[in-house]
Amino acid sequence: MTMKGKVVVITGAGFPNGIGAGIARCFAAENAKVIITDLEGAPLDETIASISGEVFGMIADASSQESMDKAADQIIKEHGKIDVLVNNAGVGDPNPQIEDLSEDVGFSQTMSDEIWDMQLVSNLRTTFAATMAVSAKMVDGGSIVNVASIAALGPTVGLPAYGAAKAGVVHLTKTHALMLAPRRIRVNCICPGLLYTRAWEMLSARIKATNPALADVPQRQIFENIVKDSTPLGEEQTPEDMGNLAVFYSSDKARMITGAVVAVDGGNVLQ
Repeated sequence: MTMKGKVVVITGAGFPNGIGAGIARCFAAENAKVIITDLEGAPLDETIASISGEVFGMIADASSQESMDKAADQIIKEHGKIDVLVNNAGVGDPNPQIEDLSEDVGFSQTMSDEIWDMQLVSNLRTTFAATMAVSAKMVDGGSIVNVASIAALGPTVGLPAYGAAKAGVVHLTKTHALMLAPRRIRVNCICPGLLYTRAWEMLSARIKATNPALADVPQRQIFENIVKDSTPLGEEQTPEDMGNLAVFYSSDKARMITGAVVAVDGGNVLQ
């Protein structure tokens, strides 16, 4: 599934162990020209250094329409076109504001307005703003891949704002797939399962801190135990698992696929 000659833009790809970086590695391995964006330059430089191939960095705020419009204009100026957009920018669990995960009370009863709004801006507006900016530049069709979450596919008592925002991404995927189809722009969605990225590092730390019985259990082991208990295939997922699907979605082999939503989760949502 060679991507040679394709220009790929991936938002929120500034951390080497993140999903965006894994997606960038997969596209670069298929000989695409990859532009990764993030809010800060240092993480971008680190990620670029970890990838072999044509990879470029750009500072941009995916939640800002103005910032993404400027970024899209700059990419066209420097690289001539945009064939693929991967809407990866988002945040998982900044500060859930709850004392004990074992409580039946959900975060929605203790979450501040600021955190609720931030989750929607960071996880939903990012997808909309980048799509509007980049789709306007796709003059010969293209592929847009949205990264949502398995939290979008069912109730998330512990993460209501995050789950609601990611469910919005699934909705936008279908809406934009229909809206952009006349221009031969395909829009599809990936729902990642359990990956040990920054979000899960923070979440496992919080689980450890709020459960005395886990005080002596390493954070990584906490995560691995959750994977074992909740994943039928028995293994955690990787950023490259997401990248492989993103590459497929954007290849000619998927030319008649649009509006699709696929969970890459080892069967987690089947339970």
